[in-house]
Amino acid sequence: MNAMMLTGIWQMEMRQVPDPMIVNDNDVLIRMKVVGVCGSDVHYYKSGRIGSQVVEYPFPVGHEGAGEVVKTGAAVTRVRPGDRIAIEPAMPCWKCDQCLAGRPHTCRKLRFLGCPGQAEGCLSEYIVMPETSCFPIPDHMSYDEAALSEPLAIGVYAVNSSIPMEGAKVGILGFGPIGISVMLPAISRGAGKIYVTDKVDERVQIAKQHGAAWAGNPDKEDIVQGITSLEPNLLDVIFECCGQQEAADQAIELLKPGGKLMVIGIPEFDRWSFPSDQMRRKEITIQNVRRQNETLDETLEMIASSRINVRPLATHRFALADTKQAFDMVAGYRDGVMKAMIDF
Repeated sequence: MNAMMLTGIWQMEMRQVPDPMIVNDNDVLIRMKVVGVCGSDVHYYKSGRIGSQVVEYPFPVGHEGAGEVVKTGAAVTRVRPGDRIAIEPAMPCWKCDQCLAGRPHTCRKLRFLGCPGQAEGCLSEYIVMPETSCFPIPDHMSYDEAALSEPLAIGVYAVNSSIPMEGAKVGILGFGPIGISVMLPAISRGAGKIYVTDKVDERVQIAKQHGAAWAGNPDKEDIVQGITSLEPNLLDVIFECCGQQEAADQAIELLKPGGKLMVIGIPEFDRWSFPSDQMRRKEITIQNVRRQNETLDETLEMIASSRINVRPLATHRFALADTKQAFDMVAGYRDGVMKAMIDF
């Protein structure tokens, strides 16, 4: 089969690789239909690593996918050949202390699609996944919506883990795919006003079009002054979605006493820095968000029932053979790209 492989820093090419095979009774063979390009995929493309996770070339990334079931192992009951499915990229062991405590997303033996040292990604014509990672979708749901349920589930998990949204004053710093994936469920949960920042002007406009009370570009205006002039009592919760130190600094200034900072963005550096005086005096709570935890079913239901419209995320499309062009576009934040989708 064809697979798109990382072959070096900023390098990628199509390779012929063996077809995947069903080995375990709970395995499902999937024909890929669409894959979304994630910021973490681009981290591996640009630098060959995220923290301690280092690529050994060649390696296929990709984890936001949807496809069609081709064949199933003998014990599979959740799906059958011909089913259209969303793919949960996490493959927990379901037996360790984390899994048994309801935290399969921090499983001690977690395998994750497109994560070096764990599992090859889904930028290939076929993949094999355990049935627990296969979620059937209704006929009226598109493959795009199914694939986009993965980043949206992260936003749903982050919102669910933060504070009660009803009437809340919310900040979202960084309005890429994760930023909008936070805003949509926050609005659905009844957030009062949402304040958004991003350095891409097109994304600022998208935020305004989809429910932000205010949105601005930190390269062109004083974000802290702009928001505090509208909210002198400051914000209840802020979602850091870009992995930038300056955004974390702005968050501490913008949070009210007792406020909460949700850290979702993946930084390219090793350590965050926070001002101890403001942190202590305001009694700020900081919580990291690690992917999603048991929110994919909820997310798919929100999409299926039209409570959330995830379609605006898909702004650009590419064929599998043109995946490098998609990665270059996303890496350069070109043409106002929100989410580049790879079609099979």
